Amino acid sequence: MGKSERNITNWKQYNQALVNRGSVTFWLDEAAVNAWHCTKHHGGRGRGFQFSDTAIETALMLKGIFKLSLRATEGFINSLFQLMKIPLIAPDYSCISKRAKRRCCLNKRNLFRFP
Repeated sequence: MGKSERNITNWKQYNQALVNRGSVTFWLDEAAVNAWHCTKHHGGRGRGFQFSDTAIETALMLKGIFKLSLRATEGFINSLFQLMKIPLIAPDYSCISKRAKRRCCLNKRNLFRFP
């Protein structure tokens, strides 16, 4: 590996940038929070969905990014809501699993593949 072309002059800022790379701080925007619960019926027989496609996709995205199991994903989302002081609950792990089969497919090669 060759010598770096840029010399670092501000070591304090450079070190802080390296520390910030490991930060897992992120926020759910207000639009995602407002769209968390499903407002329309799926059109078939039976009870409608409690959680929107946005909620399921968010759960699957977090599952893929942090390599969590479905149960750990449910706990992770619930803890995020507690930290953000949002009065919502995460979809149950079985709900995520069933809806993932209908909506999205997680693949090792590509994170999402929409039908």
